[in-house]
Amino acid sequence: MRLRLPRLGCDAHYVYRLQMLLEADEYITEVRMKPQAMSVALHYHGDRVSVEEMQQHLGNLIDLAATAIVPAPGADGDGEAESAWSELKLPLVASLLALLAGPMGLPIPTLAVVGTIAVGSLPVAQKALESLWQDKRINIDCLDLMALTLTTLQGNPLTPSTILLLHKLGDLIRDRTARSTTRHASELIDSLDRVVWVERDGMKVQIALDRVRPGDTVIVYPGEQIPIDGSILRGQATIDQQKLTGESVPVRRSVGDPVYASTLVREGHLYILTEKTGLDTRAGQSITLVREAPVGDTRMENYAAQLADKAILPAFAFSTGVLVVTGSMARAAAILTLDFMTGIRVSVPTTVLASMSAAARRGILIRSGRSLEQLAHVDAVVFDKTGTLTQGDVVVTGVRTIHGADPRRLLAFAATAERRLTHPIACALLNYAQECGVEALERDGWDYQVGLGVRAIIEGEEVRVGCDRFMAKEQIDLERIYEVYPDLRGSAAIYVASNGELLGAIEYTDPLRPETKGTIQALQAQGIDIHILTGDCRQRAVTVASQLGIATENIHADAFPEQKAAVVRELHESGKTVAFVGDGINDSAALAYADVSVSFGEGSEVARETADVVLMENNLESLVKAIALAQQTQQLIGENTRLSVIPNVAALLLATTVGLHPLAAAVVHNGSAIAAGVNGLRPLLKGRDN
Repeated sequence: MRLRLPRLGCDAHYVYRLQMLLEADEYITEVRMKPQAMSVALHYHGDRVSVEEMQQHLGNLIDLAATAIVPAPGADGDGEAESAWSELKLPLVASLLALLAGPMGLPIPTLAVVGTIAVGSLPVAQKALESLWQDKRINIDCLDLMALTLTTLQGNPLTPSTILLLHKLGDLIRDRTARSTTRHASELIDSLDRVVWVERDGMKVQIALDRVRPGDTVIVYPGEQIPIDGSILRGQATIDQQKLTGESVPVRRSVGDPVYASTLVREGHLYILTEKTGLDTRAGQSITLVREAPVGDTRMENYAAQLADKAILPAFAFSTGVLVVTGSMARAAAILTLDFMTGIRVSVPTTVLASMSAAARRGILIRSGRSLEQLAHVDAVVFDKTGTLTQGDVVVTGVRTIHGADPRRLLAFAATAERRLTHPIACALLNYAQECGVEALERDGWDYQVGLGVRAIIEGEEVRVGCDRFMAKEQIDLERIYEVYPDLRGSAAIYVASNGELLGAIEYTDPLRPETKGTIQALQAQGIDIHILTGDCRQRAVTVASQLGIATENIHADAFPEQKAAVVRELHESGKTVAFVGDGINDSAALAYADVSVSFGEGSEVARETADVVLMENNLESLVKAIALAQQTQQLIGENTRLSVIPNVAALLLATTVGLHPLAAAVVHNGSAIAAGVNGLRPLLKGRDN
């Protein structure tokens, strides 16, 4: 049974709830949701329930899905919380025992306190020994282990336990800023129906998609996605390629034309000679590009770890020298305690996590610390056009007439001819006529040619409505209107003629988002290069660029996914830090190869999962906010580095000259780390709209 439900095309939560209810139903054996086609196909036990009973039962489930409470996948965070507690448990217990046995003077056995610290230090010791044994070098873990050992030998367990707690807390926070990878990249291919119709020996049979081979004839009906790459053998259709190529208007395809997997047949049906399947298709190649893209280091080691590595040998050598010269283990321990790297290792990821949380409050999902860092340095932003700079929906912009024709009658002719058609231009035209208060006329005869236009008899007149190719086919001369309106040539318009005489044209466009112009101006004011990269035709891209003040040389049009990825790579190799903004399946490869990839919450699943930054409010202004927040984060990291380094350097001078008790050194060390950590939380203190 196949059902058409318009709500599937505009409510992702409803899609999820309905799918969960259908899959859990005892009568249903298989469910295939097609939100893009607003349809759901299912198989059920025909021997257990009649068709009428099943229809009524499905009606109840459809109504229930509108209000049902279905838990979202992955909503349970108990496992993550339990893991965090497991990692912090020993350092917390060690610190508590040290506090009770030390300053509070409770009779707790020294062995219990020291033993807890020793067990809690085992992960540090393991990392240090692995670095010494495998990498043949001293790392920050070696320094931490020596500081823990010397301070423990001094007989003051509060110092090593506090160092251990801060060390583990910093690692835990840093690990939670790791970027999720492109685990859902294959969603594009998985979204296709698992079974398809093919023609074999003159018979139509239904087989599994993975059994389709090159040379097979695949049949695709209206509302279905094309599952393979190939060429049309029979039929003609209007095909929506927006998610693959970025074209804002469906295209007409007929015998001999190529078609591609994941594109949607709006009208007509096709017999297609299969040429490529699965990951060999253009859609599949996008997935391959995503999987092979260099993801890079996802932890903030480019700050803390690099600084730590540079300070390891000097700190170790310095403390050893002081120990040899003075013979004071206390001074050597104080120097190792004052490594100042702990403060940086804690404050940097804390700042990043706070900024990511602040961004989330503003409706901006930033997946990793690396993404935040790269965003602060962006000096080139590449935008997809359709659905990113523009709204992605066709709207009529006006009517132009010649020979004194009445604009309202021209519009009435067009609306009447296009009545009951479902392609985007027809819908836009009918909406415009309704807004203008123009009523449809009486239509007697009607002949629609897919992708070209309509011939109809309206109030006794033979009316033709369609594109310039249709008018040429019908031998309607357009030169007269081009003489009156030169700018109309090559623009997006449909033409209306009556009884062989051209009356005028109706212009349409994919309008800019309301916030697009302000966003582009704000980015350009920061000296950021703006580019347009689209699968749409160059003329439409140039029109959008001229409205936004984008240089012509920064327009890249007629680009398929692999070409988009190549353009992004070229900009990166020229020395630019590139952010790519897109929302479609066709953008996933370019998103993966950008230094920072940005998509919308309402974008395709593969684009969202590939993106480093997701604008959940679907507003381009959020990009400007995200860049500002990233730059603020960089400033805070600089401040926190100074807060960690300067007090420890001052204390280090005291420790090597007049001497400094290890506990005092720990207070300076931990105090500076706490101050830096608290300072890193400043993004959370700002309001949502700041």
